[in-house]
Amino acid sequence: MEGRRFRRFSRWQRSNETLLPMSINRLSNTISCWYCDYKSSILNEPLFHFGRRYSRCLKAWFSMGVGFSLAVLAAVTMILLYEIGQILCLYYSNSQMSYVMSGYLLGFSSMISGLTISLADIGYLCISSIISVSVHELGHALAAASEGIQMEYIAVFLASLFPGALVAFNHELLLALSKVSALRIYCAGVWHNAALCAVCAWALFVEPLILSPFYIHDEGRMVLDVSPTSPLSGYLSPGDVIISLDGIRINNLQEWSQMIAILTEHYENSQNHSLPGNSMKTSVGKGYCVPYSLIEESKHISLKGNETSCPDELSPFITIQCLDQAMPDDDNLEVNHQRDGGELHCLYATDILNLEKCGDGWGRIRNNRSSCLCSKDKACFVPLLSTGVAWVEIAYSNPPLQCSQLGTMRVVDDDNSRENPCVKTFVFVGDVNSMKPSVLLTSYQPRWSAKFGAHLPYVLEKFLMFTFNVSLALALLNSLPVYFLDGEAISEVIIHYLRFLSSRRRRTILQYFLLGGTVASILIIFVQVFLVLL
Repeated sequence: MEGRRFRRFSRWQRSNETLLPMSINRLSNTISCWYCDYKSSILNEPLFHFGRRYSRCLKAWFSMGVGFSLAVLAAVTMILLYEIGQILCLYYSNSQMSYVMSGYLLGFSSMISGLTISLADIGYLCISSIISVSVHELGHALAAASEGIQMEYIAVFLASLFPGALVAFNHELLLALSKVSALRIYCAGVWHNAALCAVCAWALFVEPLILSPFYIHDEGRMVLDVSPTSPLSGYLSPGDVIISLDGIRINNLQEWSQMIAILTEHYENSQNHSLPGNSMKTSVGKGYCVPYSLIEESKHISLKGNETSCPDELSPFITIQCLDQAMPDDDNLEVNHQRDGGELHCLYATDILNLEKCGDGWGRIRNNRSSCLCSKDKACFVPLLSTGVAWVEIAYSNPPLQCSQLGTMRVVDDDNSRENPCVKTFVFVGDVNSMKPSVLLTSYQPRWSAKFGAHLPYVLEKFLMFTFNVSLALALLNSLPVYFLDGEAISEVIIHYLRFLSSRRRRTILQYFLLGGTVASILIIFVQVFLVLL
């Protein structure tokens, strides 16, 4: 969604337009096959009186916006030149910052990168766009009112499939203003969007403090919703609190995302550990000290080609050897320690989760002992998995009332958490990346047992983030030196100050500047869309 002023184009209207208050009935709305709009003048008088009453303060406020907008215009112009230089192969760079800035520059946002936006996100996007555009146009209207110019109407329009809004002013009165006054009006929209971004950033920063009497923050990730197609749907339910992944404590969304990224990289690198001639691989040193008594009772299987034949409720395991541990010589124990196709054991995953960990694949090494050391009556077994499949141990809690004190769960550290009745553990076997989009999580936990209001912090946080991104994109978009946007009017005033050039030269420079900016922006948009669709 895009916000614009009706500044230059009012010259196409009749020259006898005045600033007298107009009723809505006298405004003619336009409807065609490619363009329609709705005009309203109901806010003309209130905004004009407010702007005139606080004219001095508003002029000071919008004067700050002039400096900011000119700096942004210079910055986005440099980014356009930089991006065009990359596209034309004038120089090469893999700068991620350039990609991000150009994405925001042209209205793209990381929220919708990869076309992964959900139906709920569309609602947030629409509401935040309405607010951002309203704030943008309000800036133009107040800046004009502070200069003694009343807007003629506010219009919302749909041009083809692109929505937008504008405020209309009398063109002759705008031309009569000084260039500084005109700049305050033209830069007001960008300045207001920047102010809205600052407000959203401040609100996100203080949100945990404001909500602290009612919610706990950053003490685990609480589940708000689980998709029916999620691989975790059979384990987690709304209200559960994820405590750790593979023994590493998870407190907030950032740690959750970082841990998933680490696990993904960990298992991608584990492809080198695949069994020769087989699609199975070990779980990269994530082992359990399994008693020999349990091994003797387990089922034995043999590798056949690229498959194993474990029953559905059982998981295949294989031993790993420790340099500082000699395996006992037991004739009755049929365990093959080689990876090139030997006897494995099918075990119940639930039977080994409470056993002591071994191997160097876990998040931390317990005590000062060897990471692979088990007692003499146990062996270190690791799961055998298909390629691309991960073995992740997830600890979570959905404590009863006696497990809560003022809303804070009594969760002890990793070594003793298995004896805590409030903590449960299960193993996720599958693609780690599939966990992230299928579970809706929040860093806030209500200080009461009821689930009412559990979604409020998430909704507020999501709304602020969308509004920040949309307002930032709108500010940068309107700073572009292209036709029909605020950058056109700002550029025209700036070039007017080049007094050493003739009027004809200034007009020529302006046209080339705007034409180049428009072509460059269209080209970069095409490249961005192409990269997203790849």
